[in-house]
Amino acid sequence: QVQLVESGGGLVQAGGSLRLSCAASGSISSINAVRAMSWYRQNPGKQRDLVATITTGGRTNYADSVKGRFTISRDSAKNTVYLQMNSLKPEDTAVYICNTRNVYGGGSWGQGTQVTVSS
Repeated sequence: QVQLVESGGGLVQAGGSLRLSCAASGSISSINAVRAMSWYRQNPGKQRDLVATITTGGRTNYADSVKGRFTISRDSAKNTVYLQMNSLKPEDTAVYICNTRNVYGGGSWGQGTQVTVSS
């Protein structure tokens, strides 16, 4: 099983930027089984929404609401995925949660990091 630790959340004014990090750790076999890493976000009482995904092949996908503002990237040597968030809006406020999807159809979830955007 892969363990995920997110960092980089905080309070920022609208129009500002934040960079989130998600570090993955675990056995070599579990790390090698990962096929994609994603960022989700969730507010209390709301569903968890997909924000961005990057595959091990480098393909990326974004929610329409963040296209052009957020960029997902990865450092394979560090088993870390990043989410660069620019032009932040109050509606981006949420807990941002990292996820992996492995070759077996399963995956792992992190604990999340809070992002708060003030108007």
